[in-house]
Amino acid sequence: MATVERPVQGSAEKRFVLYNVPWETFELLRDAPGLERVRMTYDRGILELMRPSQRHESVNSLLGQLLVAFTNELQIPRRSLRSTTWKRHVMFKCLEPDECYYILNHPRIRDLQEIDLEVDPPPDLAIEVEIRRGTIKRMALYAALGVPEVWRWHKNALKAYALQPDGTYREIEMSLNLPMLRVKDLEPFLDPKLTADESQWSRVFRQWVQERFGA
Repeated sequence: MATVERPVQGSAEKRFVLYNVPWETFELLRDAPGLERVRMTYDRGILELMRPSQRHESVNSLLGQLLVAFTNELQIPRRSLRSTTWKRHVMFKCLEPDECYYILNHPRIRDLQEIDLEVDPPPDLAIEVEIRRGTIKRMALYAALGVPEVWRWHKNALKAYALQPDGTYREIEMSLNLPMLRVKDLEPFLDPKLTADESQWSRVFRQWVQERFGA
């Protein structure tokens, strides 16, 4: 029988945790009408449901826009799959990133309509916005899914991590997928004073990319 933990409150972000949830029940919930905007994370019977706060969605959107603008300006091929539900049934694990992209492996999946992690590579890069820490350790799930690079926003700081052979993540300075980019250099562009007008903000960022990288 599934058990329920009280929701975690704060910053208008709501989380519920259910224990002893069979995989089949999780899949039914994931496909249930009305739960489309609820983010779900599943790890061997533990199911965490999260409704993102405005702050979470704002940072998520801004980081995604930065990556898209950067790759567009430098004409780097990419495929965006946003918060796709990534499942590994054999491991009883499932994760929905805030954003995810194929960059280095873009040639391998560019013509695929559906990507199956049992046979296809995982996303090359994921964005993880953490306003409040959840019950399930999401970085461990990214590692289990084999995601090579994660950009993590936590406590108003942006850090990049690379997956290691031992299954852990190590903080890195330069992006694996965009090796010309020092990820920390994106952090100033997330200052709320700059992002109030996203149109102007986007122009400023694109100009920075052009000047810094000769786009």
